[in-house]
Amino acid sequence: MKKISLIVIMIVITGGTLFYVFNQKDVGRLAFIGTLFTGVEQYENFSRVAELFPVTTLNKSTHPYQFEDGEALSLPQEFIYGDKAISTETFLSETDTGGLFILHQGKTRFEEYYLTGGRSVNWLSMSVAKSFISALLGIAVEEGKIESIEDPITKYVPKLIGSGYENVRIKDIMQMSSGARWNEDYGDPESDINRMGRIMAIGGSLNDFATTLTNEREPGTFNLYNSTDTQTLGMLLTKATGRSVTDYMQEKLWEPLGMESPAYWMIDDENMEMVFGGLNATARDYAKLGELYRNKGLWNGKQIVSSDWIEASTTPDAPHLMPGDNPNSDFPLGYGYQWWIMDGTQHEYAAIGVYNQFIYVNPTHEVVIVKLSANSDYASTSDESSFRELETIEFFRAIVARLDDK
Repeated sequence: MKKISLIVIMIVITGGTLFYVFNQKDVGRLAFIGTLFTGVEQYENFSRVAELFPVTTLNKSTHPYQFEDGEALSLPQEFIYGDKAISTETFLSETDTGGLFILHQGKTRFEEYYLTGGRSVNWLSMSVAKSFISALLGIAVEEGKIESIEDPITKYVPKLIGSGYENVRIKDIMQMSSGARWNEDYGDPESDINRMGRIMAIGGSLNDFATTLTNEREPGTFNLYNSTDTQTLGMLLTKATGRSVTDYMQEKLWEPLGMESPAYWMIDDENMEMVFGGLNATARDYAKLGELYRNKGLWNGKQIVSSDWIEASTTPDAPHLMPGDNPNSDFPLGYGYQWWIMDGTQHEYAAIGVYNQFIYVNPTHEVVIVKLSANSDYASTSDESSFRELETIEFFRAIVARLDDK
């Protein structure tokens, strides 16, 4: 009897070991997704997503562009948020910063990496990815592949007929005003965003998920942040161009912008890119999108994205999209075409992702800042005290002020 028991135990142990060896990637995926927004440190995962998930690859440009070095900048020792002075060193540490890259007038003024970050290290962008999709849509419109953003998305994506996106204008979807019912509460395991995230953990179709959403409001009346809005824009892009997001992006952005490193898109079981937050790239290459927008779509003498698209993308054009205390918006920042807009006179805007990912652009002062982070406290509360996004913007403004002083 003992001999049989030992044999059974050995079989279980051996089977478990073999399962782990041959399914280590799946185990890693489950562990990663399962611990998001729980307070667990994530910086080791954010720097190696391509090892954990199925991905497509954006190849580095055949003509890599390197920013010219400018005079080295020292960061402000502290900055003001609300009525408090915040230590820069403490802030960078508490938000688990992996990289900070600062351009002024197109020149590198500051570049430092921490934790598992590095110049050639890809970092998960989360919703910063949305702004890349916006740029690609602008190119597709310019090429005539999308006739008008006034068109309903179902003109191009019939799969969405019968869903909350039926007959909704492309423009309303780009402005996070689709009217679709949505819950983006990261702390709620049963929220829509976490249900969609589980597709990346255990498998499924992001496009099929999009068809399950229903209508809640009249489109174009309320700014409700909804990551599936962006996923439907990815569906639109693939239908309009007849190409994958990765393939189109390689030609239209990655190659002409001289991206220095390969990058990766997380994909689902149907090889569809997780366009709402699955791009992994380096700080320097993220900065190139910010610099492209700062220069109104012009790059080395070539118009990559139309200046009109850049202006429209970064300018709120309806009451529900305006920054500030807005009863028709769920966040105090304004919104454009997948870009966040700050209040004030400097026309600041940013691509922002959860865990404190940022591409911040201040065209008035000719500044672009990339902050890559893995803020483990993110969404541990339901307010700014754990999100720290408005605080981060004040940190960037302190950097701009320091550049002005110089």
